[in-house]
Amino acid sequence: MVIKYEPPLNRKERIARLFREAIEAENQKDLETAKKKLDEILHESMEEEPELYFEACFRLADIFLQEDNYRGGAVKCALRAIYNAPNDDLFRLGFKRLADILTIIKDAGRELELTENMDSLRVLLKEDELLSSFLEALMKATKGEEVSVEFPVKEMNEALEALKG
Repeated sequence: MVIKYEPPLNRKERIARLFREAIEAENQKDLETAKKKLDEILHESMEEEPELYFEACFRLADIFLQEDNYRGGAVKCALRAIYNAPNDDLFRLGFKRLADILTIIKDAGRELELTENMDSLRVLLKEDELLSSFLEALMKATKGEEVSVEFPVKEMNEALEALKG
């Protein structure tokens, strides 16, 4: 019997393998496995690989959309990605992608679901005044209330408009 030695994978290689496995599972409609693989990526990447964490959050948000889990999954994942965005470009890109998610939710007529059980997200975002006020504006817009705040980042305003428009 021959024992083949395989050196341990470094973090980026492991994350790349997990991404591949998650995509394969998603393509096979095995969404639970895909979510587990993406969750592993989130744990592996948060501290050391913030760009990969960002991408895994949005990949997970896409899976939640496929499951019609708008509030609990898609929006929370998107806002978590934005909150942890390592640079301004990803921060802005995150809001563009959030606008797409909000458009899907609006088209499905499921906006009111966004107002349910958002306390964990409020706790996460409370230290970031800009994101915290965005979340509150999002909640108001979801309820059909007038939102008069103008955010300093164009993409934030566009994301809100996607829900209102």
